[in-house]
Order: sequence, then C-alpha cells, then structure tokens
Amino acid sequence: MRPSGWSNTSAPYIRPRPDGEPDAWTEEAAQRGHVGTNELREVGEIPAPADIARDLNIEGQPQQVVVRRRIVLLDGVPIELADSYYPASIARGTPLAQPGKIRGGAVRLLAELGHRARKVEETVSARPATAIERDLLGLDAAEWVLVLRRVTRDDAGTPYESTVMTMVAGGRELRYEHEEG
Repeated sequence: MRPSGWSNTSAPYIRPRPDGEPDAWTEEAAQRGHVGTNELREVGEIPAPADIARDLNIEGQPQQVVVRRRIVLLDGVPIELADSYYPASIARGTPLAQPGKIRGGAVRLLAELGHRARKVEETVSARPATAIERDLLGLDAAEWVLVLRRVTRDDAGTPYESTVMTMVAGGRELRYEHEEG
C-alpha cells in the first residue's frame, strides 16, 4: 500500500525526540493507522559526492562523509530510500558512523553534539527511477521518483546534514509544512 493524499510536516523530523518517544516516521504512520519502519541498508565513510560536498560546504578539497542509507517502509512496503550524509569531522567515532539504530535517533545525537537544526532547506525534483531504485522500491521500468533533498544548518549557519529522500511518485502528491515554534 502506497500513501496518497498524505500531508507531511518536516518539523518532527528535525527536532530531537524525548526519551521513550518513537521516531517521527513511526509516530506519523501510527497516527494514520499504519506501521512505519526503517531498515538500515548501509553505514560507512565515503568520499563526498560532488552534490553532497556542495550541500555541506566542503567543496574543493577531498573530504570524507559518513553516509547512513535506509529503506523506509509503510506497512512493510518500501516507499522511500533515505540517504543521510554527515561531514566525517562530525560523525566519525560516533554512533552515526556505526551500523545499527542510534539511541534517541540521529537528530537527538546531533543536538547532543552541538548541532541543532536552525535552518532547513528542502528542494523537490522528479526523474525516472534508476535500476537500483526500481529494484529496492519495487517499481516498473517506466516509473518516476520524487527526490526531496534536505540540507540542515545549525545556529552558526553551518550545514551538518544532507539527506536525499527518493520516494515512490506514482499517484502521490507531496505537501510539506514547517512552522518554527
């Protein structure tokens, strides 16, 4: 089952969660009578791809980033690929660079490390799905994906996270809201 007519707000995804609270996706899906989960596909340190280097303001020099790649599921069905990138200088030696769930979530860990979201920039584009995306998301050859790119900056304006979310596009409208409160 793929969601349609689902309105989303980014705010819960960029705020640290208190102890004992489910992650934002689990909570959002449950509020709509569904089960939302994530599967971690890969965690590792890699050379920064050009677009990620630009997002993280580390262009022009060979830089390493830590990537966490996840498959987002709704009622057990893959609906999104989410790849989060962090400068290695921030993530190296932390749970961000280790396989497995992060106690309290990445947003909370980053806040504890001094990186709390102050400004979030999101862009959405659409394109044909790649072969890997078709395989992981169970798409047909002609299907397209929506790509939401989120760059998160701290109080100093320093970008510390770039997340690329590749979503099933068929019959889906995305509406995002963000209020700072």
